[in-house]
Amino acid sequence: MLDELKVFTGNAHPALARDICDSLGIPLGKAEVFQFANENTFVRILENVRERDVFVIQPICTPVNTSLMELLIMIDALKRASAARITAVTTYYGYGRTDKKDQPRVPITARLVADLLTTAGANRVLTVDLHSEQIQGFFNIPVDELTAQSILSRYFKENFTDNLVVVATDVGFTKQARDYATKLTTPLAIIEKRRTDNNDKSKTYNLIGDVSGRCALLVDDEIATGGSIISAAEMLMESGASEVYVGATHPIFSDPAIERIKVSPIKGIVVTDTVPVPQEKRIDKITVLTIAPLVAEAIRRIHTGMSIGAMFE
Repeated sequence: MLDELKVFTGNAHPALARDICDSLGIPLGKAEVFQFANENTFVRILENVRERDVFVIQPICTPVNTSLMELLIMIDALKRASAARITAVTTYYGYGRTDKKDQPRVPITARLVADLLTTAGANRVLTVDLHSEQIQGFFNIPVDELTAQSILSRYFKENFTDNLVVVATDVGFTKQARDYATKLTTPLAIIEKRRTDNNDKSKTYNLIGDVSGRCALLVDDEIATGGSIISAAEMLMESGASEVYVGATHPIFSDPAIERIKVSPIKGIVVTDTVPVPQEKRIDKITVLTIAPLVAEAIRRIHTGMSIGAMFE
């Protein structure tokens, strides 16, 4: 059934691609992907893909622009090699935060990336926990969005007591936080914050809900520099929370996130491996869960024409 399926990867996250192929029970496709001395990216597909159903595993993560160019050039190479269908598996959609014009004379880069993927030759996109739902509408090709909520919720359900309260890191994440609260059968609280500039800093303003005497579980889609999540944790402790844990899908951990987390009141952070987490960043406070079986099942369903939505029912 999977004979016509091929999976390839660039250099963004080969470990995840291998784990996905292990879950599917197929070998990882062979390809050369590297930079010349002049920083031009070169791609060569090393096996026949004519009329095959091809998936390219490549989160748009650090180094973001290199990862994006590798993905685009791989898609172009596969298209020119007569692949029947090409699915871009961007487990992390870089530039996803720039999804609207919130200031004069700024781009909508999330839309630009969608246009680039489509123009390169992608027939479909498979992704995980987009920063905002509207990004799906930037594409004129099918987009399947998976969520890591079930993976993270299962971990917290198995490892924590009933004294939890789920906390949304901002009003915009309320719907997703409510889904977490429903899965964990806990109350919901919301932190109201407002971003004040373009340098990844935000100011926390208000807490809606009661966390007094409870273990607070902050949930978000990603952790970048850690500033927002740590400010939120400090506010929760000041509001009477007994301890603070964090659940997030994408562990971006841009500098100085790890140093901040080390000295923060956060007791533990649970993330997935949608992007690579280097060994030096895997401090005791951080637990990494694998997304590979979820993505592998989605690939299998796309390839065989089965429903993706049924995975989350």
